[in-house]
Amino acid sequence: MGQPRPLENYTPYRNLPPLAGLATLEEAARPGLSVEQCVARLKRFHYAFRRLHEIFIARITAEPIYELKTGFSHHGYLCAEHVQALRTRVAEMREPPLGLEEVPHPALEQFFDEILAAPTTQELLLGLYEKALPALDAALQKHIAETNPLTDAPSVRVCRFALMELADMIEFGQRCITCLVEPADRERAAEWLDLLDACLAAAGDLDGTAPSDGPIPPRMHSRQPYVYDPIPRRDERFQDLWNQGVNAEAFLYDETYPASAKALMMLFKRLREIDVPEMMASIIVQTKGKPWEYYRDMTRQLWDEARHAMMGEVGFVALGVDWTQARITHNWSYRLNTECSPLERHAVLYFIEQGLMTRTGKRYEWEVAQESGFPLMATLQDYDWADEVLHAAIGRQWYVPQVGDMRQALDYGDKCWARILSNWRTVRDRGLTQHANWWPAIYLQACASRGEQPDPRVLAYATTYEDMRADLKTVSGSA
Repeated sequence: MGQPRPLENYTPYRNLPPLAGLATLEEAARPGLSVEQCVARLKRFHYAFRRLHEIFIARITAEPIYELKTGFSHHGYLCAEHVQALRTRVAEMREPPLGLEEVPHPALEQFFDEILAAPTTQELLLGLYEKALPALDAALQKHIAETNPLTDAPSVRVCRFALMELADMIEFGQRCITCLVEPADRERAAEWLDLLDACLAAAGDLDGTAPSDGPIPPRMHSRQPYVYDPIPRRDERFQDLWNQGVNAEAFLYDETYPASAKALMMLFKRLREIDVPEMMASIIVQTKGKPWEYYRDMTRQLWDEARHAMMGEVGFVALGVDWTQARITHNWSYRLNTECSPLERHAVLYFIEQGLMTRTGKRYEWEVAQESGFPLMATLQDYDWADEVLHAAIGRQWYVPQVGDMRQALDYGDKCWARILSNWRTVRDRGLTQHANWWPAIYLQACASRGEQPDPRVLAYATTYEDMRADLKTVSGSA
């Protein structure tokens, strides 16, 4: 007769699930990874998520395709949150100093450098969604399979959450590849994709658990260090990018216009916010040496602003309005990115946020939305308002201390904004735009969709940004 097997003979009280539902007794009785082995892997995961965050954020501004701008904004935010979770977990595991800023392996560094420097959207998508994210997904699954599910339960939890969101990210990326990558694109990228595989092999796979297989291959796209491109680019649906022909705020705050028409103008304001991720990406990329929490918070705000743009998109579509007939410009992000320092950009952002906290700010927009007769609008503005309260708090934490007190922070933001919002005549005289009034076409679409007769006074609205900026202050100068 064989020896008794205690695990098989053990029965929890009244057959209740053992070990808080984490695992079976058999699974928990396996030795699993040591703390040292676990930390080594977690640091690799941390490095991967941090580099992915860098890539997603750095490529937002110059990526023309709107759906990719918003997708990269979302995925950059998810990566930032997983970086934070992994930092927290490593800090719990006898690991002072943490060493989280160190590069785990030069081949892994080159792997991500190559993807960051991908010269085309197609190669970027292939590198991210066919190489980097699947490699990270496989490494996380391997960690869960090999670590002890009881002793390392906190790490398993971090990995499980990461895997859930990685699956969503990979699915999004695969759909984008199906839509945008032609066989010829893949053929042109074949040698480079092989290089990425070789980098991972030289690094011992993403988690460092495999033997290093071969030398690090020569660099290709990253032969020259990547340089961030601050110029906002848009796809062909975005036309007349310098247009400042319709002052949305002057209309919104005019008490004589009806709430239903103001809701339409607020949808334009929301969709126009795609320029905020384009600008905030430049702050995040070009601001060095901050605590990780700074980058996480700023990325959360960047993602919220991208979400606001999509809220405007959804609202227009729900109303049967072709939003491409509006002029969703890049004047704000372009000028901030090319004429201001990162601190000056943050100053403008904070000044605008604080202006939205007043009685005539986000609360007013929400009240107008409630009166508009468009229930979705109230939902959109309710959450937009909540987000902006958070953003104002982020500014108070990370921007205000850099320039002094609240008053100094506001004055500096006002000064910086005034400097970059006085080019109405300049862009017209240079032939970049004629500041066409796009409002009647949008308003007539909405009226037709609702079966309503247009209000002649609303239809005739034609106030521009020539002499008045978005906070209704007069624009100085004659530029």
